[in-house]
Amino acid sequence: DYTQMNELQRRLGPRGLVVLGFPCNQFGHQENAKNEEILNSLKYVRPGGGFEPNFTLFEKCEVNGAQAHPLFAFLRESLPAPSDDATALMTDPK
Repeated sequence: DYTQMNELQRRLGPRGLVVLGFPCNQFGHQENAKNEEILNSLKYVRPGGGFEPNFTLFEKCEVNGAQAHPLFAFLRESLPAPSDDATALMTDPK
């Protein structure tokens, strides 16, 4: 949820958290829009009301498979397999 990501960045950004958004359509077709449509969709449709992300929003990408974005390929190779724990892919910059 983009609004929750905004809130996370707002609350924890001052403590060093950097939220990075990677729209992806590989999980229940949650992001069907094309790259050029995503920001306008957020601003005017969902959630609407002039919404703008306060975090870095990358282009739509694949996170699994042969075409996975290099960041996710790196994380997959470098970290233990994720569990159902939502914090499993969070990393400490130290």
